[in-house]
Amino acid sequence: MTEPTAPLQASPPPAIIDGMPAAVPVDVAAAEGLEVTVRSQWWYARHRFLRHRLAMIGLVGLVIIFGAGALANWVAPYTFDQIDLNNILHGPTTVGHHYFGTDEVGRDYLSRVIYGVRTSAEVGLVVAVLSTAFGLVVGAIAGYYRGWVDNVIMRITDLVLTIPVLVTLLTVAALLAGKGSLWIIVAILTAFFWTPIARIVRGVFLSLREKEYVEAAKAVGAGDLRIMFRHMLPNTLGPIVVNGTLAVADAILTEAFLSFLGFGIKPPTPSLGNLAAGGQGNPQDWWLTVLPGLVLVLIVICVNFVGDGLRDALDPQQRRVRA
Repeated sequence: MTEPTAPLQASPPPAIIDGMPAAVPVDVAAAEGLEVTVRSQWWYARHRFLRHRLAMIGLVGLVIIFGAGALANWVAPYTFDQIDLNNILHGPTTVGHHYFGTDEVGRDYLSRVIYGVRTSAEVGLVVAVLSTAFGLVVGAIAGYYRGWVDNVIMRITDLVLTIPVLVTLLTVAALLAGKGSLWIIVAILTAFFWTPIARIVRGVFLSLREKEYVEAAKAVGAGDLRIMFRHMLPNTLGPIVVNGTLAVADAILTEAFLSFLGFGIKPPTPSLGNLAAGGQGNPQDWWLTVLPGLVLVLIVICVNFVGDGLRDALDPQQRRVRA
């Protein structure tokens, strides 16, 4: 007489943690006939970023604003220097597609703001890329080699940090009066914007230099450059990306401030700063100052939203979406 066998029980569903199924052990998954999907840290970072609502709002806003600036030749209803003497200092209206009004010589202000966005975005993105790249190399060398190399590089960095940035920028811009081209402004801003990222990368490299995988790479004969940029650099991308993103907003604000004071990009090339400054001569025509200022504020807010989302997404200890 055979013993009764226990009835088969269905395996319980996987637990749900933070909206995602918990990991199932490989042996259990194989026994149940399940397919195991291995997901990288980049997959989880991308997933967290896409679920960050404020970051998505900021990203969409930047795509719209920067996209309009990049496609200004096709998006803007007029060229930035097209004059209409029949419409001088008209407020925002739908007549003639002057949605942002016109300035003191009849130029369409929406078109000038769009072209100004392109100029300001070029300054912000180029400064962020150049300063981040330079600061990355300087910080990596200081943190990896330590010793006298670290001391020399960090003392130079401290010296740059002690220089009053605003006074220096105004002085250099005044000495280059009449030469306020885009690339001169980019060079001036890059000379000061590399120091924060250099200090951050240096601190991270000092910590990573003692890790086991770095010692293993040295043991198998890997060169210094390979260890620094192949093994250690990927572990510093989180703070680098976040600070590089925020550097875009800082560069755009600084360029707008210089242009507002008349030391930045010179007319007829429009930028958000010199457009806002141009409206000071007509205080009753509010749109000449308010509208470019609002666009500038929107850009900075969107950049900060994206930076906040990247910070949460690239944090390996982050498990919950904050916003």
